[in-house]
Amino acid sequence: MVFVELNSSFWTLIKSKMKSRNDNNKLLDTWLDPIEYVNTSGSTERPKLILGVPNALHQYFVIENLQDKIYLEISDTYGRPFEVEFSITGSKVNTHIDSSVAQEEAVGGTEILQAQLARTQNIQITQPKSGPDTLNQELTFGTFVVGKNSEFAHAASYNVARNPGADDYNPLYIYGPVGMGKTHLLHAAGNYIREQYQHLRITYISAERFMNECISAIRRHEMDKFRQKYRENSDILLVDDVQFIARGEAVQEEFFHTINSFIDSRKQVILASDRMPKDIHGLEDRSRTRLERGLIADITMPDLETRIAILRYKAEKFNVRMPEDVVNYIGRISKRSIRELEGNLKKVKMFSELQGLPIDAELVKRILSHHETQSTISVEEIQKLVADHYKVRVPDLKSSTRAKPIVVPRQIAMYLIKKFLDKSLVDIGKAFGGKDHTTVMNALDRVKNLQSADQDISKDIEDLEQRIHNITGV
Repeated sequence: MVFVELNSSFWTLIKSKMKSRNDNNKLLDTWLDPIEYVNTSGSTERPKLILGVPNALHQYFVIENLQDKIYLEISDTYGRPFEVEFSITGSKVNTHIDSSVAQEEAVGGTEILQAQLARTQNIQITQPKSGPDTLNQELTFGTFVVGKNSEFAHAASYNVARNPGADDYNPLYIYGPVGMGKTHLLHAAGNYIREQYQHLRITYISAERFMNECISAIRRHEMDKFRQKYRENSDILLVDDVQFIARGEAVQEEFFHTINSFIDSRKQVILASDRMPKDIHGLEDRSRTRLERGLIADITMPDLETRIAILRYKAEKFNVRMPEDVVNYIGRISKRSIRELEGNLKKVKMFSELQGLPIDAELVKRILSHHETQSTISVEEIQKLVADHYKVRVPDLKSSTRAKPIVVPRQIAMYLIKKFLDKSLVDIGKAFGGKDHTTVMNALDRVKNLQSADQDISKDIEDLEQRIHNITGV
């Protein structure tokens, strides 16, 4: 890693990186932009970056809501020990923070007033400790509709829940696209274990929360407490969205040892992610092999019959009566995820209730007509599928960079757009930042050659084509 200086340019870079990860985020526009570089103090071995904030309220909000994210971004970029201090400068800002919409959305009016009052009266605010996420008691094995797409993942989760800690299924790693039911299976396993083994202590947590807590513990020199919380005070560890663990080296290190501790103690670990361990960009080899050590189960988009079965179950749950032709219609057009399926059902229910109209085929087709008129899949959706698969950003695909980690995904995206949408070479070039048609033509030829010469790329393209098929049904 190239070492850089903690100066004004460095802080500008950090802000730019944070904002690029969160496009159109009013929260960052309101609270991150006014933070200024003041100076750098401390020793050479452990420099301290002094950042200026306009007032005490701004300081309070940043420390409570943005500090961990700032530490994570600096850690990934700087690569050496450091400290950060937020100093009040008293400078004026254009944004009226005390009444901004972003502020109200972020922390709520009551908390803002409490913060302002406490700061002006010099009162110490005690914040409630945020613990791990809690299990949703409605997400059980009984409420999970099993289809061909999920029968193995369901069976694996159920067997693990019946006999937690067995060597052959530890860790259990469930992967698949967003909105397919991975989180449901995590909760279902946790709820079953809680019912059958009441003495076992269960921790369900998102990888992002684990990461933030770990960073906070490092900053506050409280790693002993952090390790005790997860390694000694828990018997079952359920972690969602594991792909986010790859964002920081220190977090990966702690996560690796936590997983090892559980497995060595015959404590069960169940993980969920939107991709296989080998496809998580930035994941260390030892972490990858540890995640692959147990049982890996995939879950994909359900076929039409399973979607209809899920829809019937959810319609009964929401007390919605629909004719069979309506059920078939909604199931047929809802091809992207189970969340989309449920969203369409709720939309129909709401419209029917607000208008006082019975649910029939004519009404439903009018409400969901955009699903019929829109293209089966768009250029932007294919770009996003490829970007997510290769863990890059869509703007990177449209950029002029010639770095291999970007060039190959860009060429594959062009190839898939040509194959599934049959766009002209000129149109494809425009969709990638104005590339000329010869660049697109060369990309298509290169992908065809890579498919026969590189098994990994061939498998990547096969997986992406299957995901597009799940969306389009063709």
